[in-house]
Amino acid sequence: MANTLFDKIWDAHVVTDIKGGPSQLYIDRHYCHEVTSPQAFDGLRTRGLKVFRPERTICSPDHNIPTVNQDKPIVDEVSRNQVETLLRNASEFGLTLFGLGHPKNGIIHVIGPENGLTLPGYTIVCGDSHTSTHGAFGAVAFGIGTSEVEMVLASQCILQPKPKTMRITVNGKLKPGVTAKDIALYIIAKMTTGGATGYFVEYAGDAIKALSMEERMTVCNLSIEMGARGGLIAPDETTFEYVRTREYAPKGEQWDKAVAYWRTLYSGDDAVFDREVLFDAADIEPRLTYGTNPGMGIGITETIPEPPADETAKASYMKSLEYMGFEVGQSLIGTPVDYVFLGSCTNGRIEDFRAFAGYVKGKHKAPGITAWLVPGSWAVRKQIEAEGLDKVLNEAGFELRQPGCSACLAMNDDKVPAGKLAVSTSNRNFEGRQGPGARTILAGPLVAAAAAVSGVITDPRK
Repeated sequence: MANTLFDKIWDAHVVTDIKGGPSQLYIDRHYCHEVTSPQAFDGLRTRGLKVFRPERTICSPDHNIPTVNQDKPIVDEVSRNQVETLLRNASEFGLTLFGLGHPKNGIIHVIGPENGLTLPGYTIVCGDSHTSTHGAFGAVAFGIGTSEVEMVLASQCILQPKPKTMRITVNGKLKPGVTAKDIALYIIAKMTTGGATGYFVEYAGDAIKALSMEERMTVCNLSIEMGARGGLIAPDETTFEYVRTREYAPKGEQWDKAVAYWRTLYSGDDAVFDREVLFDAADIEPRLTYGTNPGMGIGITETIPEPPADETAKASYMKSLEYMGFEVGQSLIGTPVDYVFLGSCTNGRIEDFRAFAGYVKGKHKAPGITAWLVPGSWAVRKQIEAEGLDKVLNEAGFELRQPGCSACLAMNDDKVPAGKLAVSTSNRNFEGRQGPGARTILAGPLVAAAAAVSGVITDPRK
C-alpha cells in the first residue's frame, strides 16, 4: 500500500489505469448545484442514459438563490431558470434534492459535512472548485467541469490524471486572534497563486491538528487558490467526533467498521511526498488581501510590498493596485470600508458566526456600513438562533439573512456596487468577483467584525 494519505485513498478507488493516460477513478459522493449541471443532464438525455448510481448524487441550489424572501419566486429570470432546471433534472433522474425552502438547503460544501454525507476515505467531486473543502475529513475531494459532471452521472467514475503530492506542515501554536482563515491566506501568500499547481496537498503539523473540523474545512477550502488540485487532512478523533452523530453517517456495527478503516488513513512515517513545505504558526498574524488575487496578502500590521522586478509581473501588480486604489508601502489599517460580508463555503459556519458575534457584542455597526451576514445553511441559521447569536447581532445593528452563496460571487442579488470596498470572508477577490467594479479585501471573521463596528480596517486584537 502507498505511504501517503492521498495515495492510499486514490489507489483504493482506481478501477483501471490507462497506460500513459489518466486513471479511471470511482467516485463515492457527487455533489451537484444549479450552475454547472444543466448541460450534463442534457448530455444524458441526448445519449439516452440514466444516472448510474443516483443515491451517490446530492443536489442543492446555492449560487443563484436570494438571501431574502426565499418563500417568494426568484425575481431574476436567469437565476430562477437555473434553480428550476435543477429541480426538474433531480426529479427526472431520481436524485436527492435539498431545494429552496428545504430545511437541509444551503451551500453544497456546508450541507455535505453537516449531514454526514462527507466521510473520511471518500472520493468526492462537484462542478465547483471549492470542493476541496471536503478534504478536511481525510477525503480526496476536487472540482470538476461540466463534461466531467456528465461522466460521473453516467458511470460514477471519472478519468483523472494522478496529481503529485505535497505536504504543508504548520508547526507551533497560533497566537491569540489568529484564525484558520489567516493560516490559509498566509500559506497562499507564501506559496503564490500558482505555487501548488499540479499537486494535491496534505496539511499537517501541530497547528493543523489543533484545529476544529470547521477550521480545517476553511483551510482545505482555500487550497485551490494556490493552484492545488485539492487539499486534505488526516482524520483523527476530532474528525470522528464531528461525524459520529450526523444523519447520514454510519450507525452501530457499520460505524465501528468505518472508524476502524478510517484509523488507517494517515501518511506513514516513511511517506515520500513530491514536495515538502514547512511553516511556523508563530509567524502568522491576522491577514488581509490588498490586490486582485488571494495571493496578494499581508499581515494586518504590514504594508503593501514592493512590486516584483520582472517587468511583466510588475505591470500586472501595479494594475491590481490601481484597481484597488492602493499604493506600494501603504498600511491598510484605517482604510474606510463600505461593505462587510460574513459567509460563503469558506466562513459561513456556526463557529464563524460565534466569532463574529463574540466580537461585536456590546458594540454597534458603524454608520455607513452595509453588512451581509449569511449562514451557509438553514442548519447553521437554526443553530445561530438556538444559541441566541441572532439577538446579539440584532442588538449590535446587524441583520441575519437567509442561506446561500450570497456576496461570494456576483450571481445573485447580493452584489457590491462599483467602486465600493468590501471586507469579505469569502475565497476570491478577483476583479468583479463581488460585482462589476467592486473591490474586495479577503479576511477572516474577526477582521470582518472589527471593520463592521469601526467602519475602517482595524486590527481585531487592539
